[in-house]
This record gives sequence, structure tokens and C-alpha cells, in this order.
Amino acid sequence: MAGRSQPPYRPRPNFSSSSSRSFHPSQPSRNIPFQPTKSVNHSTPNNTQIQNNASDKKTSSSNWDKAIDGDIDDIQNLVGTCPFMCPVKEREKRERLRDLAVFERLYGNPRESSPSLAVKKNMLFPWEFEGPSLLILKVEGHLLQLSHFCRTISVKTLQDSDVRPLSVLEDTLNYLCNLLDSTEHPFEVVHDFIFDRTRSIRQDLSMQNISCSRVVSMYERMVKFHIISQHKLRRCSSSNISSLSYLNMEQLTKALTTLFNLYEANRTTASIFENEAELFSYYVLLHLESKTQGTGETLSLWFRRVPSHIMKSTEMSFARKILRYFKLGFYKKFIDTTASKASYLQYCIIEPSINEVRALAISCVNYGGYKPQPFPLATLSKFLMMKEWDVESFCRDIGLQTSDDEEGNSCLPTKQTTLIHPKGGLHKYYPLESERFERFSVEL
Repeated sequence: MAGRSQPPYRPRPNFSSSSSRSFHPSQPSRNIPFQPTKSVNHSTPNNTQIQNNASDKKTSSSNWDKAIDGDIDDIQNLVGTCPFMCPVKEREKRERLRDLAVFERLYGNPRESSPSLAVKKNMLFPWEFEGPSLLILKVEGHLLQLSHFCRTISVKTLQDSDVRPLSVLEDTLNYLCNLLDSTEHPFEVVHDFIFDRTRSIRQDLSMQNISCSRVVSMYERMVKFHIISQHKLRRCSSSNISSLSYLNMEQLTKALTTLFNLYEANRTTASIFENEAELFSYYVLLHLESKTQGTGETLSLWFRRVPSHIMKSTEMSFARKILRYFKLGFYKKFIDTTASKASYLQYCIIEPSINEVRALAISCVNYGGYKPQPFPLATLSKFLMMKEWDVESFCRDIGLQTSDDEEGNSCLPTKQTTLIHPKGGLHKYYPLESERFERFSVEL
């Protein structure tokens, strides 16, 4: 704002947990929150509708600015005092409304919970939500119905007892991370619960403007949750997995951006956090996928903002090599480097791109091979780091047929013209056959 001096850096409160400051602390970003409508009109808009939409966006932006510049000043003095994972008033209200997740129900009773089970939900503020209690979003062509109970709260009525202090937030995150390996319910149910409750944790941290090193550690763990969750969601078969994956990737990118700001806010001289280089490498590797939801700037510009000691780290060097090999089509270097150098979480991010690289390698074998001499699948198996029967299945996925030679060994006949690249990519994942990854275990 004109006439205002630049305040010292502190993470900007963001109640939807959907945005954070850009990487450079002096350039805050503001996102206009989604405004749900009561109906969806699929017809082509006319000029009048386009003008009205533009006017609505301008009004929304104005309301958001008022919220940021006015009501936020009242929130900045909040110091949470809630001693439980969920405020008592919220828990009692959700018990009455039967709005308890399966993990919050006492003895399976949908109308009863306890302080050791209930976890505060992510909440919406008035400028974020206007409309009916039933919210339907359209994400990548999928209609996604959210909870019938959207907990909204006014800034003016927000009390210290509604917000959890740092120590309680840490305990809450520990509790949620322990649920990640739960097998009692389908993983998408586990993911949905932790996804919402970690956003609530980020919300409470933002409202209290807490940005110490303990918060850095919490954000690192939440980023790891999103990466592991994305890895597991790929193996789920529910109809709404595409929407869940999209939203998860969105929050992963935003959590990373906030984490980078926290690194800067807590940095002293040329110090570096223990996991900082690894976390920065995740952001680079996310650009392997064309659908990556970035921060709005090109990766080359983003590199200029990264501290030099991070750029020179082993982790960032690995990430940049992998990205270069992928863009240039160096499939052998891509596979070998991933198998020998990637950490488990780096591999979780890289995994979708491995299918593309393998398809490129098989394409080169198919078009470059000598037709009278089929290519042995055993050799291809070692080359692609896959089990032989997985290679056969993978070839069928991309439209190629395999056969047996005179000795009964499986082969790939070359010069086939049926090679295809499925729209949207392959949805079945074949892990890299590497002893390194079998030994990995990750603790959040």
C-alpha cells in the first residue's frame, strides 16, 4: 500500500492454506479465493456474462484486500490456548451434526468422540465461502462433493481458545503422521483425513504468525506427507483418485513455497538447515511432470533466487541432472542415475516419469532394431530395471506384442507399427528393481 513502510518479514496469514508468499520475502502474493456458485452453467458465455464475471472478480479481489488489510490486524495478536487437538466447542458441535471422521469416532459411534480422537477441521472464513453448505467443485472434469458441513468462522468472533498453541500443533501432527500407515481403512480415506487436518495445522500456525525453527520442521514433515501420499494414491483405484491427486499436488507445491520462505526467515549468515537442500530438490523434480502447479515463474528464474550453497549441494545437482536427462531423452542415464542416487522421497516424485522414459527406450529399440532379430526381453528387463513379466505387460500397455523364440525365450519383435502413447499417460506403475529402494524406510 502506498505510504506504508515495508514491514519486517513474517509469514502472511493464509486461512485456506492455499497460498503463501512467493520465494522472495519482499514480494508477497495474494490469491483470490474460490467463490462457489449454486449452479454450474456449461453454456458458452456471452459478452454480458464475461463483463459480469470480470466485475465479480474485481469485487472479490477488493473484499480480499479489505480482509487482509483490516481484519487480519486483529488476528495477528492471537496466541492459541486450546489444549486439545480439537477445540471443545467444535467437537461438541460436530458430534451433534454427526460430522465425525471415522478416525474420530469413539467405539465407532458417529455422534461421539473424545479429546484424544477429534482433530480440528480446516475452516473457511466469510470472504472464502459464500453460498450453500453443499459445495461442489469441478477439478479436471471430475465433480467433487465436499463435506456437507463447512465450518465457517468470523474473524471478529475468533478467540484464543479456538486456536492451538505450537506444542499442541506438534502433538497433533505426530498423531496424524502415525495414521499414515493405517490399514484399517482404504488409503484414500486415510489421506483425506490427514490432508484436511494438516491444512488446519498450517492455518493455526499462520494465524499466530509462528515462524520459528520448530515450524520449519513441521512443514518439512507435511511436505513429506504429501509426497508419500501422492505415491500411494497412484496405486488406488477409486473413481475420485484423479481429483484427490490434483488437490494433493496443489497443496504440496504451496507447502513447499511456504517452507522456502520459512528457511529464509530463520536463516543466519550462510547457515543451512539439515534437510534444506533435499526439500529444494523436490521442487525441481516436480517439474518433470507437465501438469506441475508451479509458483507462476519459470524454473530458470526460480533458480536465481535459490541460495548458492543450495545450488551447489549434492541433492540439487542430482535433481538438475535428472531434469536434464528427461528433457533431452537420455533414458539410460535417467534410469541409472535414479536407481543409484535418488532418495526414497525423490524416487516417489520421479516415479511417474519413469514410465515415459521406459516407453521412449522401448520405442528406440522397436524402430531402431533389426526386424529378423527380435530383442530379448531378458536384456530389456536389465536395461529398464524391471521384472521380465513386467516388461511384457508394459509392452502390451503401449501397444506392442511379444513372442517366444525357438528356445522359448520371450522377445520383442521390432519394426512394429502399433506403438501408442496412451492419452494421459500410463496409469499402472512398475517399480525400479533396485535393492536400494527395498531397504528404504521413511519416518515422518
